[in-house]
Amino acid sequence: MHTLSSVLLTVCWGAVAVAWIAGALYNAGRGPRVRQRSRDYSWLVAVAAVWLIHGDPAGIDWRSLTVSSPWTRASGAALLLSATAFTLWARMALGTMWSSSVVAKAGHALRTDGPYAVTRHPIYTGLVGMLLGTALISDVGRWAAVFALGVIFLAWKARAEERLLSGVFPEYERYRRRVPALIPMPRWFGRPLHR
Repeated sequence: MHTLSSVLLTVCWGAVAVAWIAGALYNAGRGPRVRQRSRDYSWLVAVAAVWLIHGDPAGIDWRSLTVSSPWTRASGAALLLSATAFTLWARMALGTMWSSSVVAKAGHALRTDGPYAVTRHPIYTGLVGMLLGTALISDVGRWAAVFALGVIFLAWKARAEERLLSGVFPEYERYRRRVPALIPMPRWFGRPLHR
């Protein structure tokens, strides 16, 4: 089971990394120019995540957070696969408008269909699902801290995007009232939370 989990983690995170790198290289040469930019501190989160995964911050004993069960791993695998597919779908839907930084580009169009009809930040929704799936496959442990750090960072980044998009697109507020930010909510479950 450990080998299968390792292969699944490598394939899913590798596919996202390849899509990000290829997209960044393509957009650098062919994408529209950046019109407005927000500050980006994502490198700090990457450093903290690597430190948590490979280091031993403050000598924390992660065994108390370990949950080892075949059902947990199977749930994590299903979540990781579906979240990876959702993340890649959302990334492809943005095309040349995608950026790893919070930016508005020349000719930027507000996406409200496809994955953007499910959540306002479907890439972040997918990444949160991938982090949770990874934590479950990896028996949680230190991944609980990585997951929490990822959620905090992505929520912060989503807020920065909301501010930028609200200033660029007058119709954004109407879209914002209609579509949930990160957690998809079925229509029958009631009105989605806005903030």
